[in-house]
Amino acid sequence: MAGDYFELKARGTTVKTEVIAGITTFLTMAYIIFVNPDMLSKTGMDKTALVAVVCLVSAISTIVTGVFGKAPIAMAPGMGLNAFFTYTLVLSNKMSWETALGAVFVSGVLFLLLTLIGLRKKLVEAIPPGIISAISVGIGLFITFIGLVKSSHRGS
Repeated sequence: MAGDYFELKARGTTVKTEVIAGITTFLTMAYIIFVNPDMLSKTGMDKTALVAVVCLVSAISTIVTGVFGKAPIAMAPGMGLNAFFTYTLVLSNKMSWETALGAVFVSGVLFLLLTLIGLRKKLVEAIPPGIISAISVGIGLFITFIGLVKSSHRGS
């Protein structure tokens, strides 16, 4: 029944393969359960609540993507965006974490509206592949920079 709904035979896979892939994916990205709450707690948010939220958001968004999108994709809060939220918006004293969360909510609503009217897809298609790669590299370098700065402060 699940095999028919998710078109496993047409995709050349089995329930066993998908279960093993799901467990592997979870183990690969489980670090986010600890890293994101640790990072975000530096803003003053409750770390225990953040762990619960990361787990709930990841589980719900992954299930929704799997069931409605029929896509075997794990979803979780992005570490790059959380680093930007923590270090650029809040810890640089530009705004409180409450205000920054409000900005995240407003941006989420705007992205949802852009998606619903089809403009988001057109915007994404208009970005050259080189810039898309550069954005990914930039986020990776930003996270690396944060890690290097943190590691140099621990040694002092």
